[in-house]
Amino acid sequence: QVQLVESGGGLVQAGGSLRLSCAASGRTFGSSQMGWFRQSPGKDREFVAGISQSGTLTYYVDSVKGRFTISRDNAKNTGYLQMNSLKPEDTAVYYCAVRTSAESIGRPDGFGSWGQGTQVTVSS
Repeated sequence: QVQLVESGGGLVQAGGSLRLSCAASGRTFGSSQMGWFRQSPGKDREFVAGISQSGTLTYYVDSVKGRFTISRDNAKNTGYLQMNSLKPEDTAVYYCAVRTSAESIGRPDGFGSWGQGTQVTVSS
């Protein structure tokens, strides 16, 4: 099973940027789809972005389109989420996850390995 460790969270003012990283151990990262989720207190976990094994296909929830970019470097076993023009409503714990099942890239199901999460706080 893939072990995932997120980093890069922090406190930023509205309009600022952060880049989250997701470091993976194990030999299956390159053959796994990767996703980023977020959860804030009192809210359901939200599927924010997804990327195919090769990186050619991506998915974004409407609220982050044009502001967030998901990417991956399979040679480094690392995934990324570049977040620009951050808003207070982006405040949440962000999790990366991977799945080996052949799901449609926009589906939030089937992610079997998860990181511990990294806090992102956007102040107004």
